[in-house]
Amino acid sequence: MSVDVKICGISTPEAMAAAVEGGAAFVGLVFYPPSPRAVTPEQAAALAAPVPAGVTKTGLLVDADDATIESILKAVPLDLLQLHGGESPERIAAVKARFGLPVMKVVKLRQAGDLEAAAPFLDVADRLLFDAKPPAEMKDALPGGNAVAFDWSILAGRTWALPWMLAGGLTAANIDDAVAVTGAPALDISSGVEDAPGVKNPQKIRDFLTAAKAL
Repeated sequence: MSVDVKICGISTPEAMAAAVEGGAAFVGLVFYPPSPRAVTPEQAAALAAPVPAGVTKTGLLVDADDATIESILKAVPLDLLQLHGGESPERIAAVKARFGLPVMKVVKLRQAGDLEAAAPFLDVADRLLFDAKPPAEMKDALPGGNAVAFDWSILAGRTWALPWMLAGGLTAANIDDAVAVTGAPALDISSGVEDAPGVKNPQKIRDFLTAAKAL
């Protein structure tokens, strides 16, 4: 099966070029200052400028207020907002109504019961992204991009009314297993194509996209 890929946390022109030229369906820009992958709206605008139509420019936000979102969108023509914090269904609806963009809500998983958290968003979000909850003992954990996978069998045999993505601990080496177990139609990768947190490796990006095409 073919899967779409989102390369998230892009912060250099070289990484963006590798993602676009390699066939990524989504490219992600992080607007969360504590992240080593964070970019300013001005930096994001320069990175997004050469991205062709048909590649979904995604902005990752964590519990951002309206003023923050507005300032980002004034600089960057995003196509999708990825809300990666503790946003409620009501907040999702409000963001969509105010800014007129589709929203992908992140649901963090560690055990099967965590899937219940997705239900309230099915009527308001446009997409779901299932990511790993960081281990309780992990210090300075980020909302995402921690290079941690969850038990993929949690998603085995599950279907959703919304398009969805799988994230968390993915690499070119485990992509086959990830898709075989979960049936994920799309994959979101960040740390798995890096040499260090926030340092994307263009060749690793190309390798992951090649592996995805070979599925």
